[in-house]
Amino acid sequence: MPNVAPLRGLRYDPKHVGALSKVIAPPYDVIDAQLQQALYDRHPANVIRLELNREEPGDDERTNKYSRAAKFLREWREQGVVMQEPAAALYVYHQQFEVEGTVHVRRGVMARVRLERFGTGSIHPHEETMSGPKQDRLLLTRACRANLSQVFGLYPDPTGEVQDLLDTAVAGQPPIEATDHLGVKSWMWPLVDEAVATKVAGLMGPKPVFIADGHHRYETACNYRDEVAEAWAREHGGQPLPAEHPANFVLMMLVGMSDPGLVVLPTHRLFVEPAVATVRDLVAKLGDAFTVRPAGHGPAAAEGVWREIEAENEQGTLGLYTAGDQTWSLVRITPAGRARMDAVAADHGPAWRSLGVAILHRLLVGELLGATTIPTPGYVHLVREVVEGLGTGKYPLAALVMPATVEDIRKVSETGERMPAKSTYFYPKLASGLVFNPLE
Repeated sequence: MPNVAPLRGLRYDPKHVGALSKVIAPPYDVIDAQLQQALYDRHPANVIRLELNREEPGDDERTNKYSRAAKFLREWREQGVVMQEPAAALYVYHQQFEVEGTVHVRRGVMARVRLERFGTGSIHPHEETMSGPKQDRLLLTRACRANLSQVFGLYPDPTGEVQDLLDTAVAGQPPIEATDHLGVKSWMWPLVDEAVATKVAGLMGPKPVFIADGHHRYETACNYRDEVAEAWAREHGGQPLPAEHPANFVLMMLVGMSDPGLVVLPTHRLFVEPAVATVRDLVAKLGDAFTVRPAGHGPAAAEGVWREIEAENEQGTLGLYTAGDQTWSLVRITPAGRARMDAVAADHGPAWRSLGVAILHRLLVGELLGATTIPTPGYVHLVREVVEGLGTGKYPLAALVMPATVEDIRKVSETGERMPAKSTYFYPKLASGLVFNPLE
C-alpha cells in the first residue's frame, strides 16, 4: 500500500525572485531548444537551469549540465533564493486551464510517496520507459540529490474525500500563485498540519496509485534509492538503508481519478506512411473488419467527424482521412474485426486489445494495411492541429482516435501491462519549480 508523507520542501523565496511565474517551467520532456532559451532569458534563477541545463562547449565528465545544475541549486540555497520549509508540509496544488473554450480546475496534492518497484506493490505504470531518459534523470538526481519535478499519480477517490479534506484545511488561506507560458494558472498551499497529514496517509494507504506521467522519473527514483542503499550498506557494515531515509521516497502529485478537472486529451495521428489513396481503397483493405462510411470532404470536415466520434464514445470508432480523394470516413470495428484483433494481438489482454490506439496500430495499420514498420507519425492533440497538418500536403493519411480513459488505464495497468505508445495525454503538464524534494 502507498505510504504518503509530508516533506520539508525546498521552494523559491518570493523576496528574492519576485513573481513565481518567472521561475517555473514545464517538465523537461516537453521543452524544446526554443523554449529552453526563452526560459533561460526569463529569469536568472528559472528552474530550467536545474531541470534542463543546456550543454556548453568544453563540457566533460567533471563539468557539464548536471554539475552546473547542482552548482546552481547549492548556490541558490546558500543565497536564500531557495529556502527550506521550516516544518514538513503537504502541498495542495490546483491548476486552472482552458481547453477548447472550457475552463477546468484540476486539484491534487504534492507529497512524498514511498518507492516500490513496479509489480511489487500497489503503484502501477501504464507506459513503457526508455534507457536514455532514465540515465539522463539519474545523472541529474545524483548531482542535485533532489527531486526537481513531480511524478503525476492517480488514485481512486470516487467521493472526493481526500481532496475535500485537503481543500477544507487550506480554505481561506492565500495561495502561492504562478502562471506558465501557456496561460495555465497554478495555485499552491503548503499545509503544515500533522493531524491532516496523518488522516490523508490513512485514507491513501489502501488505495492503488497509477502513474499518469513521469514514468522515467519514478523508475529513476527507484534506481537512485538502490544506489544510496548500496552505499549505505558499505559504509554501515551491511546495515539496510533506514526506512525513513529521504531516498526511499519520491515527490508525487496525487490526483483523484474522479476529479472533474482531470482532462485526458486524444493523440491524433498524421501518417507519412502508409498511404491509402481513396475511400474505395480503404474499403477494400479493411474488408469485413470495419464498416466504412464517408463523413465529410476536405481537411476542415475533421471537426464534424470528431464531434460524431466523441458523441459515440466508442474506442473502436475512428476517423480516417484519405488525401487522394480528400475524404473523411467514419470506420467502426465489427465483430469480425474484434475477432481478428483478438488473434493478431493475442499477446495482450482484453483491456489492451479494446483500446482505440491499439486497434488503430495493431489491427488497422499493421495487419490490414500491412504496414508493420512505418515512420513515426505526427502526434497532435487538437482537431485544428490535424486540419493544419493536412493543409501542408505532407500526410496521405490521418486518424482521429479516442483517448484512453482513466478507467482504461486502471484496467490495463492492474493486469501488469503497459498502454500502447501515445495512448494518453494528461493536460496540462505539472509545473516544475513550485517545490523540490531534497533526498539527503
